[in-house]
Amino acid sequence: MAETRTRASTSTGTVAASSQRRFARRQWSRRWLRLRYVVIAVLALALLVVGVWSVWFSSLLAVEQVEVTGADVLSEQEVREAASVPVGDPVARIDLDAVRARVEALAVVRSADVTRAWPDGVRVEVEERVAVAVVRIGSTLRGMDAEGVVFRDYRDTPTDLPRVDALSGVTSEALREGAAVVAALPEGLAADVDHVEVGTVDQIRLLLRDGREVVWGSSSDAEQKARVLEVLLEQDGRVLDVSVPATPTTRS
Repeated sequence: MAETRTRASTSTGTVAASSQRRFARRQWSRRWLRLRYVVIAVLALALLVVGVWSVWFSSLLAVEQVEVTGADVLSEQEVREAASVPVGDPVARIDLDAVRARVEALAVVRSADVTRAWPDGVRVEVEERVAVAVVRIGSTLRGMDAEGVVFRDYRDTPTDLPRVDALSGVTSEALREGAAVVAALPEGLAADVDHVEVGTVDQIRLLLRDGREVVWGSSSDAEQKARVLEVLLEQDGRVLDVSVPATPTTRS
C-alpha cells in the first residue's frame, strides 16, 4: 500500500515537474518573442545610424574625382576650377545647385547639369554656347550665339561665321535682334552676306559681298523678308529695303 502511494506520489511529482518545464518554456518563448522584436529594432536602428554616418559624414563615400563632359571651347580643367567641387567631402553633402550655378557663370556655358556619380564622384555635363556670328565691338571680335549673348574672343574672323558690326551705343537687346536675323537667314542668302550692321532693335542692315545694302529692320517676319529679298536680288538697285516685306522698295 505504501509502495503504491510512493509510486503515485512520484508520478504526480514527475507530471508537475514536466508541467513546470512546459510552463517555463512557454514563458520564455513569450519573453523571447517580445525580446526578438526589440533586438531587431535595435539592430535596424544601428544599421541606419551606420548607414547615415557612412553616407553623410565618413570618408568612405567622399568625392575623389570630378568628371566633365561636353566641354569643347573650354578645357575640362577650366570647368573643374569653376565648379569648385570640394574633393574629400562626402558625395551626398555636395550642393549640386551651387556647383551648377558656378559652372553656368562661365560665359561660354549655356547650361550645366550636375549629378552625383556614386560612389566617389561628381559628374558635370556642360552645354556650351554655339556662335552664329562674330561681333565686332570696337577693335575686338567676339562670338555671339543665337540668343545674342557675347561669350568668347576671336583673334581673326572665322571664315564660316558672318560678322556683325555693332554701332556705337548698341544695346544687348539690339544684339539679340541681330543674332535672330543671322540665325534666320537661309543658307544660300547667308553666303552672300559680308556682314550685318546693328544700330538699334529695328535698325539692322545686311551688307552684301557685291556691295549692295539690305535694309532689314527688326528680326520680325524674317522668313517673309528672306523670300522677298531673293526676288529683289534679281532686280537693279543698290539699296534693297525689306523692312516692311509687304511693300519692299529698291533704290540706287
